[in-house]
Amino acid sequence: MSRIGKKPVALPKGVKVTIHGAEAVVEGAKGQLSCPIMKGITLDVQADSITLARANDEAQNRAFHGLTRALLQNAVTGVAEGWKKELDIVGVGYKAAMEGAQLRLDLGYSHPILYQAPAGITIAVEKNTHVVVTGIDRQLVGQVAADIRKFRKPEPYKGKGVQYTGEVIRRKAGKTGK
Repeated sequence: MSRIGKKPVALPKGVKVTIHGAEAVVEGAKGQLSCPIMKGITLDVQADSITLARANDEAQNRAFHGLTRALLQNAVTGVAEGWKKELDIVGVGYKAAMEGAQLRLDLGYSHPILYQAPAGITIAVEKNTHVVVTGIDRQLVGQVAADIRKFRKPEPYKGKGVQYTGEVIRRKAGKTGK
């Protein structure tokens, strides 16, 4: 049996789950998310937890068992606490700032980059070199952070670029002189 799939999903106080056909709607203090329920997977919702079960032991159902449980856990955590990704900008003259609802990035190009965050995502610039992306949808928070990082990936010689906080950049040796 799936080790991840058989663990129950704990429901914090204030989080409510309802099942509508092939999706579970998770509501909490921060908002509402819907989570797909794959074919062959059944949910048993109690007051403080959700237990998942699968119809049979086919390979597809075994894979969907753990996947559905993980997606449901991410939705529950998102509406209860939210998700956050932090980015650091490294390089002389590289900086970020908020212009209204848009993120302005100066990353060494001839023009500034303006990035409009999608609905449900909040971008904050704490220092001009530290950007925080927050939201309730884990996938969307990660995608927005990856999109921002893609504007100038860290290069291996000096480490300049946009990187996740705590990310280790493998450095290469530069040219060697005589």
